[in-house]
Amino acid sequence: MATAEVYVCLPSDYDEGKHILSWALSYFSKDKAKIVATFIIDNLAPNHRQYNAFVNRWMDETLKKHLDQCAKQKFKVEKLFHGTGDLVEGILELIDLRVIRYLVIGVSPDSEVLERVKEKANPSCKIWFIQKGKLIYTRYPKSDLKEATSEKLQRMEKLHQREIEEIQKRENDKNDLLKRKNEQLQLENQLLRNQRNENLIQLEDLNKQKQLIQLQLEKHIHDLEIDYNKLKEERNNAIIEAQELRKQKEHPFPNSDVVLSSHFSLSELEQATQNFSDSLKIGEGGFGCVYKGSLRKTTVAIKKLNSESLQGLSEFQQEVAILNRVRHPNIVNLIGSCSEISTLVYEFLPNGSLEDQLACADNSSSLTWQARIRIISEICLGLVFLHSNKPHLVIHGDLKPDNILLDANFISKVSDFGISKIIKQSDTNTTALYRTTHLAGTFAYIDPEFLSTGELTAKSDVYSFGIIVLRLLTGKRALNIAKEVQEGMRAGRLSSIVDKSAGKWPFDLAEKLAILGLRCADISRRGRPNMSQVWAMIEPLVNATSLSSFGSSTFNEEHVPSHFICPIMQEIMKNPCIAADGFTYEAEAIKAWLNRGRNTSPMTNLVLSHHDLIPNHVLRSAIQEWLDQHPQS
Repeated sequence: MATAEVYVCLPSDYDEGKHILSWALSYFSKDKAKIVATFIIDNLAPNHRQYNAFVNRWMDETLKKHLDQCAKQKFKVEKLFHGTGDLVEGILELIDLRVIRYLVIGVSPDSEVLERVKEKANPSCKIWFIQKGKLIYTRYPKSDLKEATSEKLQRMEKLHQREIEEIQKRENDKNDLLKRKNEQLQLENQLLRNQRNENLIQLEDLNKQKQLIQLQLEKHIHDLEIDYNKLKEERNNAIIEAQELRKQKEHPFPNSDVVLSSHFSLSELEQATQNFSDSLKIGEGGFGCVYKGSLRKTTVAIKKLNSESLQGLSEFQQEVAILNRVRHPNIVNLIGSCSEISTLVYEFLPNGSLEDQLACADNSSSLTWQARIRIISEICLGLVFLHSNKPHLVIHGDLKPDNILLDANFISKVSDFGISKIIKQSDTNTTALYRTTHLAGTFAYIDPEFLSTGELTAKSDVYSFGIIVLRLLTGKRALNIAKEVQEGMRAGRLSSIVDKSAGKWPFDLAEKLAILGLRCADISRRGRPNMSQVWAMIEPLVNATSLSSFGSSTFNEEHVPSHFICPIMQEIMKNPCIAADGFTYEAEAIKAWLNRGRNTSPMTNLVLSHHDLIPNHVLRSAIQEWLDQHPQS
């Protein structure tokens, strides 16, 4: 169909004709056909007077656009006008007249043109019927198939044997090329699919990383919020603590029975310690150093604060506040202080600390089991006094053998109140506690609930006391001692874990001490007794050893304990009272001393800050108990 002519019947309406012509140009674009733009003018014969006028007008308005359309797509074009009285008759006449082989004609949906032309047109003409720019029917000529087959056979007969091979080779080459292209396309498609899968995997990994980063970011933000709230709480607590320290410094105790210690000048302390000579140094810690000195003809211990220790300053102020308040035979006696260099002056206790005795420092002999029971009772009485003090109870907060000192008669005294807390007792049953985020104390002795909650209560001292009891019983180190004693008791081998250097322990006493220590060192605060309940358990043990709770480690049943004796009268006291110097006297004797116009201490020669006397009920009970057990002849 390389040189075929295609007749395209166009209507007078340009828009309708445009779609018909567009379809023809598209369909025959590869066949290099010649387009014959045909316009059949029905109801007008060629000799009609209006025929030429109509043709001219159609040429000007419509045909030019159709010709331009063909020219743009590089089609050869010819125009043809045919006048007739009837459209279908005109088409049929034109097919016969021009021997048309290919015809494109537009039909409307309700037109009878298709049926009439299909039936009556010359059978040799192939006709395409177009409706709204789309092919709706093709009428094929009856001779197409036969003629095409005959023509192909004739061409094949004319070709040489070599030409057929060349054609076949070209066909094979073409097929090979197509096959290679197809394989290439398949390979490229496979590569694209692989790349797509890799991209999907990478995208999935990126999404997982994004989710992980998001989770990490959320956790980081959450942690920052927790840290912020924690820091905010610590700041608020620090402010509260600073305010409390300021109030305590100004008014440490609101009630009127405060006993104030003496004030010493820097020059007095330098003279007492030979200008703080290293030869007189008897102790050293994070707070500073302790020196032995002679002050106003009295041997004393002088604790000098390290000037660079900010924490030590607050502990210095706290210890002054507490020891100015409390006086008890089993609490170290604060004689005075020096604010110029933050120095505290205590009574001198020559036998060091309980830790020194347990370690047998300086080759000292081991404490007997009787002495250990007595020391336990003395520590207990000191804590009972602190916890029952009104209206402000005192929580020690760092109870351990290092902070239990022993005097010349091995009487134990609780010391080092730097991190202790003064808490106002409530009128209700609410547990008095101190809440802080600044945890302090010695790990092996510190209350586990205080570590987890930051709440310091009197039961925190009970826990530390329980560990000390177990140490005195076994002589073992404090860490994990409760677990070790508990396992030993369960296995029935308590006798194998008690400290045999203390002598032969009575089994029932050792067992009761072990049970007491474990109860006090219970992990849960609720499982521990208070110190008054502890004393109710300890007192029978003391009686069982025939020892006074205030007897010495070398006690003789016929010998009266020295602290039962009034320093003035040198007789057993009946009504002991604590004076402003911290020493206990018979009430009648110290009153007579004061009534004679004396304003200095009978023991230290220092000026008494006041003349108030505090009844020492605990010592009075101990004296009466001793007298009941040792009737005088």
